[in-house]
Parts: sequence; structure tokens; C-alpha cells
Amino acid sequence: MALRIRPFTLDDEAASLAAEEAFAGSGFSFLIWHEPEMPWSTYVAQMATMESGEGLPAGKVRAANWVAEVDGVLVGTISVRFALNDFLATRGGHIGYAVHPEHRRRGYATEMLRLGIDLARSQGVGDLLVTCNDDNLGSAAVIERCGGVLESVRHDDQGVPFRRYWFYA
Repeated sequence: MALRIRPFTLDDEAASLAAEEAFAGSGFSFLIWHEPEMPWSTYVAQMATMESGEGLPAGKVRAANWVAEVDGVLVGTISVRFALNDFLATRGGHIGYAVHPEHRRRGYATEMLRLGIDLARSQGVGDLLVTCNDDNLGSAAVIERCGGVLESVRHDDQGVPFRRYWFYA
């Protein structure tokens, strides 16, 4: 498998917008913080700002919001947060990922998480928190396969149970 993760580019617009449409109604998003009326160049610049950490809006943390691709095809997206705010420290964690529905069950999520852990470590992040909904058995299996240690199952503000896993440095 030749999966790699990388920043979004101007050339990713059509494939990314199609992937965002494929995620509609699923509770997940392919394009974090993208607004339908936002020019693609603005989105790509916004993601670069998030990664640099310069001039972030209040409450946001430095993060790499990247795409995962295999042989030039966008198969997923990953967000690696290099710090945690209150929400991320409780619910969101350091790494979030989503695989396009057409590309699931091929091992991509596992490889994306491994690469995300490597990216976080390269930026000096020690212990890593990764969460998933308690009923998302596929994601729980990915996290456990990559070495995540279950800390607890909690409930969010809407009563939805979720799992908290740690990857210790």
C-alpha cells in the first residue's frame, strides 16, 4: 500500500468537494472548517495557517489537517492536533481521521493513524489521546491495532458514549 498523508493543495478541490458530499449526513466531515461558499484557495490557506499556528482564532490549536491519498486518489482525511484545548482534551483528542466510504475496509485507517502518530511525535507531542464513539467498532479496532490503550468510556454532553485511548510516549 502506498498511502501517504499530505497537506491539501489547490489541485485537490474537485476530489475534496466530492468527498465532502459523500460524507453528508454521516456525522463526519471530509473538510474540517470548510464552508460551502468559501473559495478553495481560501480553504487551503486556512489549513496552512492552522498548521503554522500563527494568528489562530481563539480556542483553536495548531494542527495539520491533511488528506490521505493512494496512487493519486483521495481516500481520507486526518487531523493531527499538536496541542489540546478543553474540548480536545476531553472529547476530540490529538488525532481524528475519516476514510471515504468508497475506500473503507482496506487498511487505510490503520495506516493513516500510524502516520498521524508519527507526525505528532515529529512535532514533539508526547502522550497522544485518540477517541471514537463507543459504537464505532471499526475505529476502536484501528486504534487498538495501532497500540492505543483504553483509558475509559465516557458520555458527551448529548449522552453519547465514547472511548478514550492513549498512546504513551
